[in-house]
Amino acid sequence: MPAYVIAHLLDAAPHPEIAEYIERLPGTFAPYGGRYLVHMTQHEVKEGSWPGNVVMIGFPGITEARAWWDSPAYRAIAPLRSRHIAGDIIMVEGVPDGYAPAAAVRAIRESLAESPQAEESIPTAR
Repeated sequence: MPAYVIAHLLDAAPHPEIAEYIERLPGTFAPYGGRYLVHMTQHEVKEGSWPGNVVMIGFPGITEARAWWDSPAYRAIAPLRSRHIAGDIIMVEGVPDGYAPAAAVRAIRESLAESPQAEESIPTAR
């Protein structure tokens, strides 16, 4: 199953180290089958707020994504970004082709059956 590294990066002032990071980054994920899926594109916020930028890199699987993140090549350049851009980065495994959410629905319904108060504890959007 594919895996994704998704970064929500806050806006930052231009800096030479950021330019160097962007130049060197593709060379670090290419050996692991990684490729840009989203980079330097506008996003459209539909709910909530999402300041900054989105970067998404796809990998053949979670093993490759983890190997890239832990690789000496990526660890060497990561500070070029982290010294200048704040944000959140997650790694997530995708779903298989033909995925259906039936198991997720079943788990929710079972949880509700076990705890009728669970429905009341879910926060609502304001």
